[in-house]
Amino acid sequence: MKRRIRRSRQEYLIDCCALCKRSENCPDKYGEKITLKSQELTVHYFCLLMSSGIYQRGEENEGIYGFLVDDIKQEVRRSSRLRCAVCKTNGASVGCYIKSCQRKVHFPCGKQHQFIFQFTDLFPSYCKDHSPTQSLPVSASVNEPMSCSVCLDPIEPVLSYSILKCPACHGSWFHRDCVQNQAHSAAMFFFRCTLCNNKDMFQQEMLRMGVHIPERDASWELEENAYGELLQVYQHCDAKKCLSHNGRTCSSRTGWFQILRCALCGSSGTHRKCASLKLDETNWACEDCAAAVDGTASLARHTDSPQPGGQRRSRSSKRSLTLTPRQSPIVCKRPFLLGGSAREILQELASQTSQHQLSMPVVVNGNKVLEAAMELVKRSDFNPSHALAVRFTSSKHNSSPDTCPGNTRHFLRLLVQQLQNTVFEGPDGAKTLTLNARALREDIYFDVGCLLSLCLVHGGPPLGFFSRALYLCLFNFPMDTPLTVEDMGNTLFTDKVKKIQESKSLEELREAMESASEYLEVAGCTRPVESLSDKDTLVKDIVSFHLITRMQLPVQRFCEGLKTLGVFDQVQMFPGAFVGLFCSSHDKLTADTMAALFTVQFSDQEETAGKESTVVTFWRHYLLECEVGRCATSLEDVLIFATSADVVPAVGFRPSPTLSFLHPLDPAGAFPMSQPSSNRLLLPVVPSYQAFKKHMEYAVCQLTVLQSI
Repeated sequence: MKRRIRRSRQEYLIDCCALCKRSENCPDKYGEKITLKSQELTVHYFCLLMSSGIYQRGEENEGIYGFLVDDIKQEVRRSSRLRCAVCKTNGASVGCYIKSCQRKVHFPCGKQHQFIFQFTDLFPSYCKDHSPTQSLPVSASVNEPMSCSVCLDPIEPVLSYSILKCPACHGSWFHRDCVQNQAHSAAMFFFRCTLCNNKDMFQQEMLRMGVHIPERDASWELEENAYGELLQVYQHCDAKKCLSHNGRTCSSRTGWFQILRCALCGSSGTHRKCASLKLDETNWACEDCAAAVDGTASLARHTDSPQPGGQRRSRSSKRSLTLTPRQSPIVCKRPFLLGGSAREILQELASQTSQHQLSMPVVVNGNKVLEAAMELVKRSDFNPSHALAVRFTSSKHNSSPDTCPGNTRHFLRLLVQQLQNTVFEGPDGAKTLTLNARALREDIYFDVGCLLSLCLVHGGPPLGFFSRALYLCLFNFPMDTPLTVEDMGNTLFTDKVKKIQESKSLEELREAMESASEYLEVAGCTRPVESLSDKDTLVKDIVSFHLITRMQLPVQRFCEGLKTLGVFDQVQMFPGAFVGLFCSSHDKLTADTMAALFTVQFSDQEETAGKESTVVTFWRHYLLECEVGRCATSLEDVLIFATSADVVPAVGFRPSPTLSFLHPLDPAGAFPMSQPSSNRLLLPVVPSYQAFKKHMEYAVCQLTVLQSI
């Protein structure tokens, strides 16, 4: 009797997962339940994936999908000493990914208490306090959802652990359990938003929010003979009066009583004899389809109506199987949903602003662009979705120029330059956030982030001044890239930290720590060192404190500002697409890129167009001379003259720049003109290149002088 009890208990222990101590076999919740009888070991696959102390060191055919048996047993021993924060029993193998958080749970306990498990990259887990969240963009004009887009049951329109939304359309909201069931059914190849049909961006967001997407085909594709009925060919004569003595379903291989199917829908049929067709006719259309294509196709028509009792499909099923010539597949009009370039993503965000006819007036006194911008964002009626109506005034002139898109572009260009000297420090092109008590008190970090988003979406230049360290801290890209002492920049403490890092003996290390004792105490890094190898951990902690811990509040407020118009959410989703726009200086203009920017609009008359072609040759030669420094103007000056921008805006030109022509009666007094509001440059038709160059330099230099006043 004791042997039976001992054996049944041993069998029960083998049947339980060695990590979570549960025996349930529920692949949707815990993953595949795998038992190695020779090792007397059973684990749930998800428990194994999410365990914090084990790594896949073998090949796929070794152990359990690459997890070696010895490593699994070692993880079981490690977790046996850890207490679960939920059920209070030992064996908690899953820990929160945030290093400062000590919360550990069993995988099933974590699912019950709102842990988020990300089935991607390093398979991190996050407790309720540190789990990722979703938010709506500031400018999103989305009606509150009334029901779950999966189960159609009523839904509370508040984003939470249980309620998620599509990051693409923001209009599809659903229960977590519903979208998880959808993911298990549709799997990676068919899992997408039920409303906007987006796939790539939707799957990335669902993975981030802890939805498991199986890497297999959809469940309906795996059923045996699931589409067997589609292999059956329609074999039935639907003529009002069937002339076949063998019945409506009889079809000969050739001849009068061969059944022909409708060439358009394939769901109607007739014997040749029953439809009065010739023996050589093979194309035939039923009455419904022939009416739709009458006069456009040479198909025989079925003049007799199908018999009411015939085995036909309904009209609705035929329409669902075929597209008429005027129909076309649905095309996604939002390029960034498919992982497009930064410019395409910003263009989509900018399209949200074009829907608003109202504009925000901005008055700039002289070159005090930053002051005017700060006043703008602090106004109670500030709306980032509205267009900017910028007007420059000067203390030297009483007149105020009219507002125009050219002024807005000039304003944004100066604003990006002046914002670099607000809450940033470091060399040009590699700036990081600085810690400033006044900026925190007055919430300037938020304002700067908001203004940078405004510049990117409303037609400002690429930023190009972020350091790689700042971009890493903001958007965690590139992933798994450690911060270094060099990322601290040229601060008062950088040299002291470098001395610690470069210490070659234990005594030298202690002396370096003594010289930096005040900073180490502030950073919480004061500690005894027993060996030279301790310096690596020490330096890592110092760098982490200086760039992350110390800057938590400024970074948080700066990111909140960048969320204006949805910029932060898109950069966080596609950090690789935006890294060049934030961190790399813009490409230098060349004559070729400058010429390619402008679309030439020739006259309709052939004689006039011939003269204009000569001017286009002058134009390209002039650009080449500007590039090599043979002109009084630069390529940037010419672009400013035409568009009020010295570089191509981050969002691109709207509308695209064009090149038109002036036909003056007196070529000697013909000067080029520009219309920055429409990005249009008008070139005079003159007989010689010398005259063209002289007039171009005069017009461009005159604008440069006026802007410097």
